Order: sequence, then structure tokens, then C-alpha cells
Amino acid sequence: MEALRSRQLRSRVRRRRRSLCTAAAGAVAALSLTACGVLPGTGEARELSTLSSQALVDLSPIAESFNQWGPDHLLLETMADDLLHERIREELAAESTSFDVVAVEGSWLAEFGEHLTPLDRLYTPEVREDLLPGALEEAEVDGDFVGMPVSVDSDVLYYRTDLFEDGSEQAAFEERYGYPLSPPGNWEQYRDVAEFFTRDIDGDGQLDLYGTDLKGGVETDWLAAVSQAGAAALVVDGNGVVVNDAAHVAALDFYAGLRRFAPPFAPTLDAAGARILFLQGSLAMMRFSGSAYPDMPQNSPVTGKVGVAPMIAGPGGVAGVPRSVYLAVPEGSRNRGTGIDFLRHAFEHDGLLVGAPPRLPARISVVEAYADREGFEHYAALLTTLSSPASRAAPAIPRWRQIADTVLLPVIQSALEGNRDTQALLDQAKAQIEAILAQP
Repeated sequence: MEALRSRQLRSRVRRRRRSLCTAAAGAVAALSLTACGVLPGTGEARELSTLSSQALVDLSPIAESFNQWGPDHLLLETMADDLLHERIREELAAESTSFDVVAVEGSWLAEFGEHLTPLDRLYTPEVREDLLPGALEEAEVDGDFVGMPVSVDSDVLYYRTDLFEDGSEQAAFEERYGYPLSPPGNWEQYRDVAEFFTRDIDGDGQLDLYGTDLKGGVETDWLAAVSQAGAAALVVDGNGVVVNDAAHVAALDFYAGLRRFAPPFAPTLDAAGARILFLQGSLAMMRFSGSAYPDMPQNSPVTGKVGVAPMIAGPGGVAGVPRSVYLAVPEGSRNRGTGIDFLRHAFEHDGLLVGAPPRLPARISVVEAYADREGFEHYAALLTTLSSPASRAAPAIPRWRQIADTVLLPVIQSALEGNRDTQALLDQAKAQIEAILAQP
């Protein structure tokens, strides 16, 4: 009984410390579990400050677990996604950070790598073996691992089970194409299924159902097609810009060839718009983030009628574009040792993120443990997609976002608007990208 009262008293003291430090933090939008002071004899501050965006990953289960496991005192700060990148950039450039651990998109690691603590000692053979290949590829910058993945996502194939499992639809498809209707596994099948389900349902002379989404407002689906075409690298490789090679041209030809089976505003359609169309029942198929699978709204006419399958295969095989979230420790942190301990703990307890947005862990063993459970059907599709040797992450280069927004999107949109000279489009893109990379 005395031990219980003692634990309760310590708990009240910790809560009191947290309240005091939260008040001192002022306007910080955070879940505060912090206390003030310095760990005796270490020179490290007693609190560990962790910065993230809720749109990237909810670290609260890891933070709570870490508090129970080791240091009691941790500040978990979240901020708007569009502000996170700029704050990280400014503080790292100043070589003085207010955070000890930060969650970043994979493409940011190359941009910030010189300011991040090498984590090579965390990447034991056992750790490497348990991480999906795309996450490993992005984590290494200039020969050092500078981020520890906590979540890995990719687009997978969503399809309407009420259409695909309808007996009359199955019979009509097989009669027309000569093989059974099923979620498509390759480019030819995808084109056939998209064509088959593009139709005027109510007889008013206007298309009401489209076979597929086609996003001119994001580059990811086309990049996935580039990997499916067998590209050894996306857009750039170690020798220069390869955006106009045969694989990139073939992928753009395939992508533009789906235009007839997609909504008329496809050249400007983004991922959010595609999801709305699918949830409204206007699409038979959609290529979309696997993390969205558990979040079907109850008022959607397709809820309960959605299947999920791996991304399709081209000549190079099944491929998606891995999108990983990493934890990193700034070189300027006063608490680098504790920060690295937090990253190690996050990897060891990656399964806790199954219950927190985006609910996608980074470890193969965790994904496999849940893949056969009801409600986790997307895990098997993601595992197949991300484990494929053809899946490649977006280039880890500092100006990647500028290249994607100012060069790749206009090329994709031009192809979707009817410019079928894809080789000329990509030749021009190569020159533009080379000019961007030559900037000081």
C-alpha cells in the first residue's frame, strides 16, 4: 500500500512539473510531457523535444511508451505540415535547434542531411533485414544513415468489389476480352478493365462512371509507372538526368493512353480530388495511398464495397513509389544521445503506430503480423508493392520538390491534354532539370 501511495505521489509531481513547463512553453501547440532541468552529471537537458506534423505521423504512442521505458520528460510538439519544412530549414541553418528529434519526409533527408546526426550504429543487420527496401534507400545520404523510418506508405490499387464481383459484369468482361475479370495485375489488364467500366449509366449520353483515376496534379502515379516500365532510376541517376530514357517515355505513353477512361478534368486532378470521385462512386478503380484504406466515410455509397490490391506491373514488374516518414536527430541538439535512444525505441516499438495515423509501420515483421487480420487487407497489398525490387523512392536530391512542381507536372499535364510527342516533352524536361541542378 505504501509503495502504491509513493507511485501516486511521484505521478502527481510529474503531472505538476508538466503543467508548469507547458505554461512556460506559451504558444507551442503540443502534447506536453516535459519537465525542466538538466540530468545530473550528463550535461544533457532533462527534457527531450520532439517535433512532427500530424499529417506525417502521430508519435504520441511512441512518446508515451518512451516515457514509461526511460526518461520521464518529453515534449511532443506538432505543427501544421506546411510550416514544418520551413521551421526545420531555418533552425538547422542556424545550427541551433529547439528540437532534439524531428519527423521528416524522406525527400527532406537529402536536403538536410549535412545537419543530421549519422545513425549508422542503429542500422544493424537485423534492423536492415526488417525494413522495407524503399525506406533503406532514402535513409542513406552521402554514405551515412541519417533517418530512422517509422512509417512507409505507397499507392496501391483500390477497386469496387460491387462491380468486380458482379456475375453479369464478369460474364460480359470475359466475353469481350477473353479472360476473367479480376483486379488487374499488369498494364494491359489495367487498360482493358478501365475501358470496360467507362460508361454512360443513366443513358443521357454523358459518361457517369470512369474506369480509372488519372492525376495530372501529382507526379507519383507516373513515377510508379516509370518504375513499372523497368527504370533503373527515377528522373536522375548517379551520372545525370535520365528523365527522357526509354522507360520514362514508355511510362508517359502508358499514362497518357488511359486518358479516354478518366474524368475530363484529369490534367488538373490531384490525389484528394481522385479520392472524392472514388468515394462518390464515379470511379471503378483508383491508385491511392494505402493509408487511406481504413478511413472510408460511412456516408459514401462505396463503403463496404472496396477491395485493395498491389500496384500493377509493367515490363519491369510490380512497382509503387515508397513514401517514408523518418525520425532524425539534429547535429545541434544538446540531447543527441537521448535522441538516438528515442529513435532506437521507436524502431523497437514500431507496432504501436498500427493504432495511430497513418497506421502504417515501417518494419516488415509488423506488417506481416497484421496482414491477415480483418481491417488490415491493405497491409498485404502494401507489402507486395513495397517489397518488389522494381519499387523505387523519389530521388533523394535537395531540389526535388522544385523539379516535380515546375518540370514534371507540366510534362504530365501536357501529355494528358493531348501532346503525344512524349519523347520531345521529356527531352525538354531533361534540359530544364539540368538547369535547376546547375543552380548554386
